[in-house]
Amino acid sequence: IHSAAIIGKNVKLGENASVGPYSVIGDDASIGAGAVICSNCYVGNRAVIGKDTFIYPNVSIREDTEIGNNVIINCGTVIGSDGHGYLPQGEEYVKIPQVGKVVIEDNVEIGANAAIDRATINKTVIGRGTKIDNLVHIAHNVVIGENSQILAHVTIAGSTKIGKHAIL
Repeated sequence: IHSAAIIGKNVKLGENASVGPYSVIGDDASIGAGAVICSNCYVGNRAVIGKDTFIYPNVSIREDTEIGNNVIINCGTVIGSDGHGYLPQGEEYVKIPQVGKVVIEDNVEIGANAAIDRATINKTVIGRGTKIDNLVHIAHNVVIGENSQILAHVTIAGSTKIGKHAIL
């Protein structure tokens, strides 16, 4: 654990876990054995990161996100940001609270500068073994089946369900 890392209260760090300089780990987060969090990363409160997962620099993982084992997340990716949820109220739009979470299952790889939104209420799920290329946006409440491939610049609209072994 680098001396310039900020570690919150009640954080669980597995054996040989590594946290790089200027990374912030929120309260009650859990980092699995052998996981690597590079520099300038943010891991929010109650987030769970599995064993042997590798998080490259400048990744943001918001609160309550669950990331499985052997996951790779490349630079600049944001996981668990609010989805675009608004209701019209007269001449304005009112934000719908986004209180769900993101679940990334085991053996997933996520490219650079991807964005995966938290669910409005339940879960956004990236299935086991899925590979996501650079510059992909996955909106709130999406479920992607196991061993799928989502290639560069794909955007998946909210609440879309994609089966196993899909290629987009």
